[in-house]
Amino acid sequence: MTIEAITRMQDTNLLHYIDGLYGYAMALTRNQADAEDLVQETYVRAIRGAESLPAGSNVKYWLFTILRNIRLNQLRQQRIAPKFIEVDADEGKTDIAIETYPDPYAHDVGTTERERVREAIQQLSSEFREIILLREFEELTYQEIANLLDCPTGTVMSRLARARSKLRTFL
Repeated sequence: MTIEAITRMQDTNLLHYIDGLYGYAMALTRNQADAEDLVQETYVRAIRGAESLPAGSNVKYWLFTILRNIRLNQLRQQRIAPKFIEVDADEGKTDIAIETYPDPYAHDVGTTERERVREAIQQLSSEFREIILLREFEELTYQEIANLLDCPTGTVMSRLARARSKLRTFL
């Protein structure tokens, strides 16, 4: 990797996007460990490919594209690979951060609302879940989403409208 590429990567501060990438990975995998691995692999590939990123490129879009392509490759491999079942899986366990809030009622209401939205998003099919996450949480433009998903912008807009409509019924 050249000095210019390393400097460019440092200037963009790749770690700024880690939370968004992790959220996207969780939406795609629905598994904490798999999502963490996916984000890690994304950063490994981004650092390796830094030289190919033209100056002034949209780094966020580039990282999300890398992550999605890795996930698609994983899914292709899973279809052809033998299936193994883990007997003692620790599913559903997550680290819990304890925060203090001046207004416990507001905290409870906010937590309840976030949980309802999270559950409603999880009920969506993967194509709708993915599009909601990219637009509403990661704030990618319609064109960026269309490029990422390799579909027309109109398809992105119609899927987003249907996803929002389904969310309204769930909520």
